[in-house]
Amino acid sequence: MTEEQKKEELKEEKTEQQTEETPEENTSEPENTEEKKEEKTEEKPAEKKEEDEDLNTRYMRLMADFQNFRRRTEKEKSDIYAYGNEKLVSDMLPILDNFERALAAAPEGDKFTEGMELIYKQMVDALKKNKVEEIEAEGKVFDPNMHNAVMRQAKEGAESDTVITVLQKGYTLNGKVVRPSTVIVAE
Repeated sequence: MTEEQKKEELKEEKTEQQTEETPEENTSEPENTEEKKEEKTEEKPAEKKEEDEDLNTRYMRLMADFQNFRRRTEKEKSDIYAYGNEKLVSDMLPILDNFERALAAAPEGDKFTEGMELIYKQMVDALKKNKVEEIEAEGKVFDPNMHNAVMRQAKEGAESDTVITVLQKGYTLNGKVVRPSTVIVAE
């Protein structure tokens, strides 16, 4: 035999040994993994149950947090739509008051006064269309949520804590007080 043939035979023997060892290693590994699995399954029931409960609790809390977040954002969105023009309304109310004062001082029958009355009516209609309403106060029982009392005054025939005079009208926007009525209350 030549040296080359010997080398080839040695190589073949090595490859045969490697192929023989590989299946044995593969078969021994599943046995080890099966043993590990058996050990894990013995530990799993108690640990797994606790872990499952913990995960379920965390899941439920996360879902509750998400639902609360969704409700809160929906409420905020509806508030923005309902009260988004509150600043504009509060800026328009002094203009409305000035119109009322001007109309009270203007002579009747004048064309200019008639034009002012039409503009005033148009402005009031636009505010009503946008759900701005006047707070009814005169003759009503004093409500600190709706009225701002600047003084108390004795008046015959008026019950105690009844609004007898409105100094400045109050308004609400979608049921929320934009400006309370400034009133005088009976003693």
